[in-house]
Amino acid sequence: MRVRFLGTGTSTGVPEIGCQCDVCRSTDKRNNRLRASVIVYIEGKSILIDCGPDFRQQMLGINFLPIDALLITHEHYDHVGGIDDLRPFCKFGDIEIYLEQYVSEALKSRIPYCFTEEKYPGIPIIALNEISLKPFFVAGGIEVIPIKLMHGTLPIVGYRIGNFAYLTDLKFIPEEEYDKLEGLDVLVINALRIREHVSHQNLDQALEKIKRIAPRKTYLTHMNHHFGLHAEMAKILPENVFLSFDGLELDIL
Repeated sequence: MRVRFLGTGTSTGVPEIGCQCDVCRSTDKRNNRLRASVIVYIEGKSILIDCGPDFRQQMLGINFLPIDALLITHEHYDHVGGIDDLRPFCKFGDIEIYLEQYVSEALKSRIPYCFTEEKYPGIPIIALNEISLKPFFVAGGIEVIPIKLMHGTLPIVGYRIGNFAYLTDLKFIPEEEYDKLEGLDVLVINALRIREHVSHQNLDQALEKIKRIAPRKTYLTHMNHHFGLHAEMAKILPENVFLSFDGLELDIL
């Protein structure tokens, strides 16, 4: 399995428009963060997790391959705003999207032209597959385990594929979900900033959950410009906890 980080930033991205802080003015490319998303290459298939408004930019320069499944964590625009840009990938066939029922309804409302009976040429041809919290299979047999998370008061979903798990935007993990996270080789989890936030966990809260889950390695994602400079923050993290950055690729056995 190979995982590529397409974006590792929060909803405003980094640099944030109009900001002159050290992070936003940094010349270190690791401090330039597009909206959070990853693509997982496994068994000859490509599984995209979230499709934000930077999707087109993120896919330029990457081998043009079919997207065999798109897993959506929740309905917020920074996680679904790039779905219209799936158009070129429909040359390979319809895009299968997996999402909760309320997210499905939100997409039908926001991009209704994708769901009319008579579709005009050029629109993305997508199929919505509503999921529950039970394991399901994508791309001809790859098991995906959904994990319930709380984004403040909003229930959202993280995903486990093999010994890799991707959890973003969470504030809390319900107690009954921790069993699904045992024995991970790689965990990706959000850490918005240093200070407390109402609906995202901060760095200390992320580190508490990492300690409990005890994956072999962890990569932090969904960081905003208040998180700090990559080079400086990397020095203070515990062993086997790392900062992700846009374009980083991981090989997972």
